[in-house]
Amino acid sequence: MIPRLTPAELAHYFSRIGFAAPARPDLTTLVGVHRAHLLAIPYENLDIHFGRRLTLEPDDAFRRLVVEQRGGWCYEMNGLLGRVLATLGFDVAYVRGAVGREARGESVQGNHCVLLVTLGKDRWIADVGLGDGFLEPIPLQPGEYRQGGFLTRVELLSSATVDSEEMWRVRPHELSSVSSFDFTTTPRSLADFSLKCDELQTSPESGFVKSTVCQRFVPGGIVTLRGAVYSHVTPGSTTRRTITDLSDYARVLREAFGIIDPAIPSLWPGVLERHQAWLASESQLRSQA
Repeated sequence: MIPRLTPAELAHYFSRIGFAAPARPDLTTLVGVHRAHLLAIPYENLDIHFGRRLTLEPDDAFRRLVVEQRGGWCYEMNGLLGRVLATLGFDVAYVRGAVGREARGESVQGNHCVLLVTLGKDRWIADVGLGDGFLEPIPLQPGEYRQGGFLTRVELLSSATVDSEEMWRVRPHELSSVSSFDFTTTPRSLADFSLKCDELQTSPESGFVKSTVCQRFVPGGIVTLRGAVYSHVTPGSTTRRTITDLSDYARVLREAFGIIDPAIPSLWPGVLERHQAWLASESQLRSQA
């Protein structure tokens, strides 16, 4: 069972995301809360680089995302939203996702947590933990869904099942950092993601360990700070610039993502070193072309 929030915690969450409309277990509320969450709370993995262990404990996610006004990754972001929706009376379930399964196979099972919400005869995909995915919930029906100029596709993989479970694929918009993710529809507990949660924050091969990332929806688009590169994506354009120093880095984190942490100066040397190594490798590749 998904643990519920207290009335005070729910009110604190709504204040955090700026949601003031009546909250009922209906589609209007689902869409409104999903949008407000993504516009207010950034997707980010900075604590991995601070050396702070991320857990699957529901109270830890609430403290970080709501009380401390930080962001989080899928287990925290969708973990918290699942609690909110369950508290409001929604029929909601955590389900096992796999970002990149199309290319990497079954080794990525569980590297993503997704929400399925049932409203009457309809089921909806809710996901505030992808970073630059979709702003509003999407029907669990094969098709194309356009939101603010961004096109997302949903496919039923009738010939691809895991342990006889129904398998679906979502292809986010073409400018997303994720080409696709798959998921099954069997309800899970957050504890079912524990092994992958530990692996993704400790393995040297994990993208979360290799690079810092912050992403957030803004009106009309998405902003991303990946390493030392800050970008702003809209349906019609992409602008990028390189962060040049610690002052600039801290300012972007504060102004674009609302992230303030006294340990931020400790991140910058590693961010700069990885960016310079990337530039060197790109230069070498060009010289060999």
